[in-house]
Amino acid sequence: MIDSLDIEFPEGLVIITGQTGAGKSILIGALRLALGAKADAAAIAEGAETCTVEAEFASPNPSLKTIFEQEDMEWDPSCLIVRRVLSRSGRSRCFVNDCPASLPFLARISAYLLDIHSQHQNLLLNDRHFQLSLLDYFAGNETLLGEYKACYLLLNQINSKLSQLESQIANADEQRDWRQMQWERLDKASLREGELEELMEEEKRLSHAEQIKISLSAAYESLSAEGENLSLDGRLRLAEKELRRLASFYPECEQLAERLESARLEIEDVVADVDDRNQSFDDSSVRLEQVQERLSLLQGLLRKYECANEAELIAYRDSLSAQLSDTGALEIECNALRKEAKKEAEKLAALSEQLHQSRVQAATPLSEAITASIRSLELEYARFEVQVQSLLSDADNALTSSAYGPTGADKVSFLFSANGTQLEDVAKCASGGEMSRIMLSLKDMMARYAQMPTMIFDEIDSGVSGSVADRMGSMICAMGEHMQVFAITHLPQVAAKGNAHYVVSKHFEEVVSQADASCASAMSRRAVSTLSRLNQEERVQEVARMLSGSTLTPEAIENAKVLLGA
Repeated sequence: MIDSLDIEFPEGLVIITGQTGAGKSILIGALRLALGAKADAAAIAEGAETCTVEAEFASPNPSLKTIFEQEDMEWDPSCLIVRRVLSRSGRSRCFVNDCPASLPFLARISAYLLDIHSQHQNLLLNDRHFQLSLLDYFAGNETLLGEYKACYLLLNQINSKLSQLESQIANADEQRDWRQMQWERLDKASLREGELEELMEEEKRLSHAEQIKISLSAAYESLSAEGENLSLDGRLRLAEKELRRLASFYPECEQLAERLESARLEIEDVVADVDDRNQSFDDSSVRLEQVQERLSLLQGLLRKYECANEAELIAYRDSLSAQLSDTGALEIECNALRKEAKKEAEKLAALSEQLHQSRVQAATPLSEAITASIRSLELEYARFEVQVQSLLSDADNALTSSAYGPTGADKVSFLFSANGTQLEDVAKCASGGEMSRIMLSLKDMMARYAQMPTMIFDEIDSGVSGSVADRMGSMICAMGEHMQVFAITHLPQVAAKGNAHYVVSKHFEEVVSQADASCASAMSRRAVSTLSRLNQEERVQEVARMLSGSTLTPEAIENAKVLLGA
């Protein structure tokens, strides 16, 4: 473990060495974590609650500016600071230039900041995407590829929408007869909001017609009776007359007379209304039957279509009408999309052909450049060939062909022969040492054309030794002349290159268990790794150790001085 480390690395080639298990991988792990790799709470030291990793990149790749603007993040062309804080719960927080950022954003920008090559990355030689990307970097296809990807994405979106509309039309056609029948049934019902409640009230009245008729007649007779007994109106008029007679000498009676007049007039209206209702009341059994039939129809429709009221029935009827008439509008939209899809498909096919031609033209010079690079690493008869194969047939159409992918319609293969014989797929025929040399040559090519500001080689020299290791070291050193390169190595020939040399060392500290600080047996040990920059004398000692092992011999020291040019 490393308790705390704050270090600034110089430009150019940086060498990192150390005994196996000393903790060189901690540095790689920290950088991976800072740039969005999967977090593991095991990275947090015992007794600590968090682990913080921060990396600062001077003069970051200008291409990042567009990405920052798309994410509405602050952009500083002189410096980019990435910080990640991991908690013991496993959750982490990310910050870019002190602004909170998401893990996907962090992972996206990491490709523009750092390339870490470890031994297992030799598997990339069998990765078609990696092979195609390298060829495109070499060919300078970034702008063309961007146009193609935008067109490919747009065409996919158009085709997806077109497929949805065609599905809707097909579904509508299949169910047209059923919907037509349902709509006609609801339309024939002449639905009206509130009708159900009105019918229920009318049905209740008609069901009690006889009782209503008798009661209305009795009420009218009671209010309008003539003969020996004056009607209610007559009695009220008589009382009003008497009160007005008294008003001349008993003024308060005038007010009472006015109140009686008002009541009498109101009663007259009631009597007239009762008479009207009595005369007009329809107690026909035919009407009752009509109302009950209408009620039965409406209630049946509500149950059939699972609606709560007439408003929902009307809404359902209208939606059926819209669906029946909507297919025409959908067809018009489909035709427009088909025209747009055809136009974009033609554009996609043209861009794909441009990409293909550019790749074919770049394949030969890239093959020659990689072959020359590999041969400089003592594979004198090696051959490396970049093969570009179109996945399209003469009958392929950009609208339907599955050959078109997000990067074009090409398949790129890396072929290799170590001794000049028949070429085979590089992943199937290259040995471990040959893989290392091929990958270094490819990374060297990427460094030139991909504008990668920092590259880390984690024992890329595995499987080689002697003069080959020395030449690989020279190639890595040459890469360091125009970019920052880290080389973690066990080979003295590589370690002797460059100017900045750091060593990772490990020592053990005794710690007292918090469970029982008073008990001597509670003592335990923990491993602590440190990273230190070596001066020239220390560097001679480290390279000599790598040459001879734990026991330094005068010959190893002299050999180290020769390697270092000291």
